[in-house]
Amino acid sequence: MPDITRRRALTAAAAVAATASVATLAAPAASAAGHHMPATPGSFDEVYKGRRIQGRPASGGGHHHEHGGGYAVFVDGVQLHVMQNADGSWISVVSHYDPVPTPRAAARAAVDELQGAPLLPFPAN
Repeated sequence: MPDITRRRALTAAAAVAATASVATLAAPAASAAGHHMPATPGSFDEVYKGRRIQGRPASGGGHHHEHGGGYAVFVDGVQLHVMQNADGSWISVVSHYDPVPTPRAAARAAVDELQGAPLLPFPAN
């Protein structure tokens, strides 16, 4: 068996580095391909602290960039804009910095934050 030369050692090291780079670049793509958002929550309609809160999958009409994953939430008939984060948690325009696990929890958090004040319609762009 011939002695390993400097050229062969460098060639082998370069091949290992190239293989590692390809594996590193391919891993996020494979991970992203397998990633999916949680299923859209079901509908709800309840009275919470004297306020009627409702939520349902949205039909997609009108709002051209559905941040809520196609989900509509209402407090006393006024739409509460919600958004689903990448980790599956939900936020609203009223409690933007307090993520919650469901749109129902986002509606309840908004009612808590409003402390009896009416929810004003959010202007559409």
